Amino acid sequence: MPEPTGFGRLLPSETSHYTDPVTGVEVKVLTSHPAGSSKPYQTHPTWTADGEWILFRSDRDDGAQAYLVHETRGDILQLTEGATDTGSLNLDPASNTLYFMRRADEGRQLIGLNLKTLIPDALAGSIGPRTEYERVISTLPPDLRDSGGFAIDADGSAAYWGVGFGPAPDRSAALATAGRRVIDQQNLDPTEEREAARLRFEIQGRGPGGIRRIDLITGELSTVIDVDFRMGHVQTNPWVPGEIIYCHETTGDAPQRIWTVRADGSDNRPLYVETPDEWVTHETVSGADEVMFNLMAHLPYLAQKPSGVCVVDLRTGAMRVLGQAPGQGFWHCNGSPDRRWAVADDFTGNVTLIDRRSGELTVLTTDHKMRPDHTHPIFSPDSKRVLIQSGRPTDGRALDLMLIDIPAALQGREPALPQPSPAG
Repeated sequence: MPEPTGFGRLLPSETSHYTDPVTGVEVKVLTSHPAGSSKPYQTHPTWTADGEWILFRSDRDDGAQAYLVHETRGDILQLTEGATDTGSLNLDPASNTLYFMRRADEGRQLIGLNLKTLIPDALAGSIGPRTEYERVISTLPPDLRDSGGFAIDADGSAAYWGVGFGPAPDRSAALATAGRRVIDQQNLDPTEEREAARLRFEIQGRGPGGIRRIDLITGELSTVIDVDFRMGHVQTNPWVPGEIIYCHETTGDAPQRIWTVRADGSDNRPLYVETPDEWVTHETVSGADEVMFNLMAHLPYLAQKPSGVCVVDLRTGAMRVLGQAPGQGFWHCNGSPDRRWAVADDFTGNVTLIDRRSGELTVLTTDHKMRPDHTHPIFSPDSKRVLIQSGRPTDGRALDLMLIDIPAALQGREPALPQPSPAG
């Protein structure tokens, strides 16, 4: 089989625009390849250091690979080739490095890709061999398997890798192979008995799991923490070095969803201690001292309690609800870096902006299908735009990346809350 030759190639713009027929807001569509294009999860940085390029993954003609799309011009740059693991792609904006994992003869490797030199070389048509831009950080031990992805410390010193180990838990073939749509159908079924759902989640949430620290200079691997449940959604605080957020992954409701720990393993504790009648999900760091998450309301028994997009203070544990959509409520959420806004999607695929000062809800765009995956909204670094992935153009068969500007009439109403600058 010939070696792939896609590394560093530039592809033409796929950009188009449309006006949302319900809200009247213009939506910029950044990708349109039939294979689909998906963004990193909303817990991870998505823009390069200069704020010009957006990271995404796509399975085009070289297997699943990482790409950048220029937000303004629309041109696309292929970043990886070969046996790339695209499930967890991590940009370190401070060093403008992309970290990802690759399958090699030696085993799975953590790779650092220097975008500072790759991008200008590619634009100039003077791309060199892949080895000029890549560095093998570490070859990963075969007795550890991925569980929860990995994230980069705010100071760029380390990667924190969510793992499973020991004999693989028996989650049953049907549950272990269920696709996103099947899981959604199960979790949205109002006729499922609560105890049956809890058993399903208990099976899916079995561990053990843990977090490993990988030194990004030496490649040294060390243990942060081990837990007796399935590790999930490992992320870091972009403003505070050494602070990690993770969750108990059950593919649904967990007895205690959100946890936090320091990089040295200290201060491991639940964050927002939930009650048995709450369904907490989709946490993301939204400020130096806070985590945003959703209290779900999509089932009848959940709608009997307070719900919506919430923030919890990392230092005091204080929690407040920012807002809730009508009907089944919100699903995924994110906060703007300037702490002025929250954004959330709902079960019909509408994307709503929440003004954190006034509590006002403004629907930005509608009908994004929530298949073959959810929209996973995230704000641009300057807090002025929202990026989503959407199944709307293909009626849910594939995803495209879309950008929505926060309407100017909303942006100018009042100043944002002060926010420290990210470490770098």
